[in-house]
Amino acid sequence: MERLAILGALHEEIADLLAAMDPGAAVHRIAMRDFHVGTLWGTPCVIALSRIGKVAAAATATIVIREFQVSRVIFTGLAGGLHADVDVGDVVVASTLMQHDMDARPLFDQHEIPLLGRVHFEADAVLSQQLYDSAARFTSRRDMPVIQAGATFAKPRVHHGLIATGDVFVSHNDDAQALRKRLPDALCVEMEGAAMAQICYEFGIPFAVMRVISDRADHAAKTDFTAFLQNVARVYTAGILEPLLKSGAWSDG
Repeated sequence: MERLAILGALHEEIADLLAAMDPGAAVHRIAMRDFHVGTLWGTPCVIALSRIGKVAAAATATIVIREFQVSRVIFTGLAGGLHADVDVGDVVVASTLMQHDMDARPLFDQHEIPLLGRVHFEADAVLSQQLYDSAARFTSRRDMPVIQAGATFAKPRVHHGLIATGDVFVSHNDDAQALRKRLPDALCVEMEGAAMAQICYEFGIPFAVMRVISDRADHAAKTDFTAFLQNVARVYTAGILEPLLKSGAWSDG
């Protein structure tokens, strides 16, 4: 039996998924975390709150792989937009991830993960494309709310590309600009994805990361992030994952 792991850093990001699990899901308490094991929209799943940051995400990913023998991992949640083409309310599905705060120079090149000889971790192409397609269908629905981004209003769009991860909540214009200059291809910034990706790479487990843009990683980030967390994140996550899990396509490839 193939089992999918779905992880999120904050409760609101996975709340609707937990509510939708079939009755009788078991809860396993390991390393101060609750792992909900059961069926979600016909798919055997383990859903867990990783908590915030790279170490927390890596620990949670290790547990779901070792203790629950999952065959694939999806990480979902919010992120700050970096690229000029990415607006608040958009969805970013990772093609690859990297740790923007890894710097072991002069022993290794900037951003290189020591002793692995790599900067980037590639998401599973099939699972990522399935997430992208489901997100595109979800955001194109006629009843999809229009998001205000600055002074403009626009329907959400879906992007596929580089996600940058680091142990810092980017909420200052100068910090965001520095990241844009150093990593011009990065679509968004968050705090867990590339750490989870490293663990999945080391264990040989396919993975995907999906993020909803809650802010522009600037001075308004805290306010925008909180509002999105409470009102939007859970709707996006459930709305995108439900048809994918019901179809059974996630286990293909």
